[in-house]
Amino acid sequence: MKLFKSAVLIMIFLSTINTAQEKIVIGTKPAPPFVIKNNDGSWGGISFDLWNRISEDLQFDYSVNQYDLENIIDAVEKREIEAAISPLTISSDREEKIDFSQPYFVTGLSTAVRIKEEFNLFTFIKGLFSVQFYEVVLLLCIILFFVGFLVWLFERKKNKEQFGGKVSSGLASGFWWAAVTMTTVGYGDKAPTTLGGRIVGFIWMFAAIIIISSITAGITSALTVNRLDTGIKNINDLYDHRVATVESSNSINFLEQKDIRYKTYKTADQAVKALYNNDVDAVVYDEPILKWLIHSNNFGDKLKVLPQKLEIVYYGFGLPQESKLRDKINVKLLEIINTQEWQNLLENYLGEE
Repeated sequence: MKLFKSAVLIMIFLSTINTAQEKIVIGTKPAPPFVIKNNDGSWGGISFDLWNRISEDLQFDYSVNQYDLENIIDAVEKREIEAAISPLTISSDREEKIDFSQPYFVTGLSTAVRIKEEFNLFTFIKGLFSVQFYEVVLLLCIILFFVGFLVWLFERKKNKEQFGGKVSSGLASGFWWAAVTMTTVGYGDKAPTTLGGRIVGFIWMFAAIIIISSITAGITSALTVNRLDTGIKNINDLYDHRVATVESSNSINFLEQKDIRYKTYKTADQAVKALYNNDVDAVVYDEPILKWLIHSNNFGDKLKVLPQKLEIVYYGFGLPQESKLRDKINVKLLEIINTQEWQNLLENYLGEE
């Protein structure tokens, strides 16, 4: 009987161990929208929401230590933490120090630049000779000619004094009338007198209000498009400008491989604000983080991210080498990122890009 009781107690003890949550220590660093520290001290963002889902399924009871980028990798290497929950770029030099989970996000290095808005005579004249400007002017002339032609058809016989004479002369008069009516100048030197001509004129006066607004916007766009030229369009332009990035980031490796001079800031937020304040000319860093910072700081009227990706990068969780958690984390990670739930999570933070 005593032997039976002992066996029961052992079974209960073992079942308690199996159902107990595994306690681990993880590290993180703020990197919106992947890691966001809320006002109440809790953590969120793409990376952390994914980790919470994994830890819930694997029954991890974890505590969080905060680091900067350089120290979080050292903490993983020294096994001070069992996972780095941050958008860490998987790279060969880091792989020599730590291990990584399967990648959960694919993005690229991009370049944030200022939008130049200075006006000068050269850019204005350059706009006058742009294809876009000529397209708008051509469209305007076609519309004026068509309206003038309609008025000439109605007026050429009964209003010969204003729209008569040779065909070319009559069409020119119709074109002139359409132009002055559209601009509301209305010199009064020409006016339709027939019923058909006046109906055309009545319709044209109201239609011109809408058309002139659209045409003005088109011409303005054509004349200002060159003012939005940043001067930096591709990687070759970076050599002649002041470039910034984040210290200890993977983008440093890229810039050094390309022999591009750079300065570093402790955080991406500091680098983007330096760009906004004209302390640097470009920031090379991860595209989604640059876009998030520009949007969250309301810098969209002054800064933009160029569409070209300089290098493809993969995000993963940092793990100590030969981590006993690696296989378990990878299985759950791959299960989650292949669900609609994951796609909804990405859209929630990044929109429908």
